[in-house]
Amino acid sequence: MIAGLQKMTLLDYPGKVACTVFLQGCNFRCPFCHNSDLLGSSGPEPMPEEELLAFLQKRKGLLDAVCISGGEPTLYSGLAPLIRQIRELGFLIKLDTNGSRPEVLKSLLDEGLLDYVAMDIKNAPSRYADTAGVPGMKLDKIEQSIRLLTAGTVDYEFRTTVMDELHDEAAMTEMGEWLTALSPDHKISRLFLQPYVDRDSVFMAGLHTPNPEKLRKMADSLAPFVKSVNIRNMA
Repeated sequence: MIAGLQKMTLLDYPGKVACTVFLQGCNFRCPFCHNSDLLGSSGPEPMPEEELLAFLQKRKGLLDAVCISGGEPTLYSGLAPLIRQIRELGFLIKLDTNGSRPEVLKSLLDEGLLDYVAMDIKNAPSRYADTAGVPGMKLDKIEQSIRLLTAGTVDYEFRTTVMDELHDEAAMTEMGEWLTALSPDHKISRLFLQPYVDRDSVFMAGLHTPNPEKLRKMADSLAPFVKSVNIRNMA
């Protein structure tokens, strides 16, 4: 269900004026998640799809794109039909995903429903389960999604939210090696490091934002493996 709407953003879709739709539910429990109210099956009063479409109808010519986020939007059974209706209004579509449902991602890509995908890469493989908050999780689904995106059928970015307690230079090197091994014929287009920002709504108290020097060193550790690695919103 639709749990929220940010009516305008200049940040969520690179180079576009967009709105962001938040869908309820997530299968991860990342300790640093800012949207903890969206993780379960219940949450804020849902917005009917008809209300969203009516809003978008009025914003034709003012907005370029719609970003679909969460939670994890690929859990929403009505995702593809919703995107089809939004595209019929003339909007570009950006999908935010944790990559855990590659079968849904592939279906959307095969139908040509997506214009841009932002996939979270939580951490190096050895630290992924802790960072995603899913003990014992296997990475095969994540790896399938990475391969789908690096095949180059849609514009994409990978992004990693970093904090002192879970990330360091060694993790970035391991992550870069992993991504390269998964996509030996297509170097990763772009990866963003996003410094953790503390909020009252996160699951785990006491997490800390890396200082600028540590952020730059982590970016340097990734640079050999990625065409473009940047730090987003560094203070």
